[in-house]
Amino acid sequence: MTPEMIIKAKQCFLLLLVLLFCGPLAEAQYGYGNRNYGRQRSAVPRADEPEKKAEPLTAEQIVQNEMPQFTEALELNDFEQAVVSTILTKYIQQHIELQLLKLDADKTREGLEKIRTNQEAELKAGLPEAKYNAFVELQKTGFKKKKKERKKKKDKEKSGN
Repeated sequence: MTPEMIIKAKQCFLLLLVLLFCGPLAEAQYGYGNRNYGRQRSAVPRADEPEKKAEPLTAEQIVQNEMPQFTEALELNDFEQAVVSTILTKYIQQHIELQLLKLDADKTREGLEKIRTNQEAELKAGLPEAKYNAFVELQKTGFKKKKKERKKKKDKEKSGN
């Protein structure tokens, strides 16, 4: 072997050693070993998660939400509040059950009419005549008209003083 060949062999051996020791370091920098490349997130943007549907209110919750308005508009005492609350809860529950049955339009209409007439009969029996009439009127017109009338009365009282 010539001295040139020995030098070339040493250089190859040295190059092989350098590659052996530096190779894993280069892989670790690029993440080939554990597959962690830069950002941890997907390149595809996530769509917003759809909001969870709110659970429908129960009959008791519906009546509980509406009772303060009825009490204020009709000026009900505690006994009358209890009567109206129980009657409304009962018939709202029947209304919900009828909706869940998903009957055809004619049967649903008949069922709703029965519920409405029974509710009116019980309310008429449980409330004084004037408050029952006010309740029926309130259902027809809604709360907006009643509130406007009260505001007008308050304005007249303030301007009159």
